[in-house]
Amino acid sequence: MATEIVQAPTSADHAGDTAPLPAAALSALARLHSAFPVAQAVTVYETAAEHAAQLAARAETGLMSDLDADDLAHAEELMAGARATLRDAGRLDLIGGV
Repeated sequence: MATEIVQAPTSADHAGDTAPLPAAALSALARLHSAFPVAQAVTVYETAAEHAAQLAARAETGLMSDLDADDLAHAEELMAGARATLRDAGRLDLIGGV
């Protein structure tokens, strides 16, 4: 039995193939889209904070390498950026801030 090879589509451009979204769906999509940077900032902050805590614990043992120190500095930069995003959105409460 031979395997038939089928050519993949060369374009995903199918403009007009779907119906427009209703106004309520557009409104919900706009709310979700505006909330995405906040959700992303919370995730970045929490992940970086956990990593920073692990690296700080390593520093206390005296086993921190230069690479670990660079990673800690990067985690702190990520936390600061995420915190600024949340501050600008008025949502520091999501990471326990005021």
